[in-house]
Amino acid sequence: MVNAPDAPAPKVSTPLGQGVPPRVRFCPSPTGNPHVGLVRTALFNWAFARHHKGTLVFRIEDTDAARDSEESYTQLLDSMRWLGLDWDEGPETGGPHAPYRQSQRMDLYKDVAAKLLEAGHAYPCYCTTEELDARRDAARAAGKPSGYDGHCRDLSDERKAAYEAEGRTSIVRFRMPDEAITFTDLVRGDITVQPENVPDYGIVRANGAPLYTLVNPVDDALMEITHVLRGEDLLSSTPRQIALYRALIELGIAKGIPAFGHLPYVMGEGNKKLSKRDPQASLNLYRERGFLPEGLLNYLSLLGWSIAEDRDIFGLDEMVAAFDIADVNANPARFDLKKAEHINAEHLRMIDVKTFTEACGPWLRAPFAPWAPEAFDAEQFAEIAPHAQTRVTVLSDITANVDFLFLDEPVHDEASWTKAMKEGSDALLVTARAELTAAEWNAEALKAAVLTAGEQHGLKLGKAQAPVRVAVTGRTVGLPLFESLEILGREKTIARIDAALAKLAA
Repeated sequence: MVNAPDAPAPKVSTPLGQGVPPRVRFCPSPTGNPHVGLVRTALFNWAFARHHKGTLVFRIEDTDAARDSEESYTQLLDSMRWLGLDWDEGPETGGPHAPYRQSQRMDLYKDVAAKLLEAGHAYPCYCTTEELDARRDAARAAGKPSGYDGHCRDLSDERKAAYEAEGRTSIVRFRMPDEAITFTDLVRGDITVQPENVPDYGIVRANGAPLYTLVNPVDDALMEITHVLRGEDLLSSTPRQIALYRALIELGIAKGIPAFGHLPYVMGEGNKKLSKRDPQASLNLYRERGFLPEGLLNYLSLLGWSIAEDRDIFGLDEMVAAFDIADVNANPARFDLKKAEHINAEHLRMIDVKTFTEACGPWLRAPFAPWAPEAFDAEQFAEIAPHAQTRVTVLSDITANVDFLFLDEPVHDEASWTKAMKEGSDALLVTARAELTAAEWNAEALKAAVLTAGEQHGLKLGKAQAPVRVAVTGRTVGLPLFESLEILGREKTIARIDAALAKLAA
């Protein structure tokens, strides 16, 4: 695949520029858990459709019975709903081109394949796997392209009959034109592919089952898709689909050829394409950790696109208003978990505290919460929530940040205990206990009490408060200490300091 030469082949005609509202599609296969690369593709299609006031078609490509599952299908729909990426046509929504699951459209594909055969755009291929392998090996040895060599392209009826008499089965191959194909990729510009690099290809298996190479463009044609925005890994199949579109137009099945835009790879560790098997690729991971849909989508939008050079944080409405497929970068985009977390944290700060409080709900109950259900105090949590909102990166962080409020005893991290409880900490705690006992119970007064205790021991506030924090909350870092003590209450605070003194004495 190369840039267009000086004398390019005729370009593909498309419906672009004809005033047609764009129709794009998101068409995943229901295999395994949804992954972030898939979500990025869905997001760009959704944003493109919404920006141009077009239509997003959600189609399920479930013709692989061995790998597809209803569980994955259900997860796909649930994931799209959670992300807020609504669709205009598709499962549960319906539309003029229903059904939107390929497994329910098999008769349609069978009919199209028959028409392609009858018109001479396709032909039966009787080659065995062993014969194909042998000819490919010979071609490689001779330094020639090793794709299908057209052996069955022009078989006589007698030869076909002879093969069938031998008991051979046949697949259906599409007949590629003997000319270069040039098209303009919306992301990558003009691309030309020479005919020797795109041999005839299979569109129907020997058992009659249609292949992706047939069903995907046929559905795009029948659903009148105007723009195909998809991953870079599918770029090599584009010339084959363009040739098939031309045949479908000739047969009156397609009205035109869509414009293609191939999105950059999402890279993971070690400069490798992020695989759906990589742990950080799973969408479920981000849901379980408590990413906001808005935060995750904001980050994923940056994998190949940007709203401005100096701006990373924005909402979906802003993305829709600004999105232009021409601004997508063709270079691979690296997935950076730390940046994803940072952007999610910024979105957590942007929501109102009531929304934040409600969003924390799942992580305040079993199986995430380590406290008994009856120990949870909604009023206390409402008081602590504004302070927690400025500290957490993902919603699941909330559990460890507030557990000191709802557990009978704080969870003492031994490393934190050792770090905070230096020589003389017991004396400091005794003084702090006395000062806290006598203080008004509000954050300002509590801070003054610990400051006074520290001064009596020659310590500044930072060092004076460290043993108090670990005694009461169990950790060296966490939410603002004095606001936390105020919400925890005098009785529990003093009791925990006493328990820490007993532990130090022991």
